[in-house]
Amino acid sequence: MNLFIKPKKPGKSTDEELLSDYRASGDLTVLGSLYERYMPLVYGVCLKYLKDEELAKDAVMGIFEELVDKVKKHEINQFRNWVYVLGRNYCLMQLRSGKKMELVNLDEVMEFTPFLHPDDNNREEALKALENCIAGLTGGQKQSIDLFYLKEKCYKEIADITGYTLNEVKSYIQNGKRNLKICLERNSA
Repeated sequence: MNLFIKPKKPGKSTDEELLSDYRASGDLTVLGSLYERYMPLVYGVCLKYLKDEELAKDAVMGIFEELVDKVKKHEINQFRNWVYVLGRNYCLMQLRSGKKMELVNLDEVMEFTPFLHPDDNNREEALKALENCIAGLTGGQKQSIDLFYLKEKCYKEIADITGYTLNEVKSYIQNGKRNLKICLERNSA
């Protein structure tokens, strides 16, 4: 499949005739003949959105696979415009699904890994260090951390219990976590 050579039009069939023939017969060669006319257009759209030649070529084939069913289900007035929109939407969905699959380093996600999940050997020591660090927090931070992590309350419940605003609770928890991390790292060194 060469996407850069303009394909020959099969006979004098119009897009509408080829669509009608495909819907009536289900013959993939008819659909392929129609799609071939617009493959350079679809490839261009895919390349524009995906910014990678190989991904764009894969998308052109994936779009054809979607055409097999979608052409039968949708009313299509102008195939050229319709396949352009289908190609654009396909690429956007590929980009969205790609973002969901982003890899993240576990160390960036896991907080206080050695302290929250200590080995059995130094578990008691880690818990004592955590208690000491919590005791060293300011009043709002200490209270919010205690309610959120130890008593498993949500932000709204903490705000109701303490009288702090939701933003204050969020701030106390964020700052408290940061201060705990600093304290625990300092004590482990």
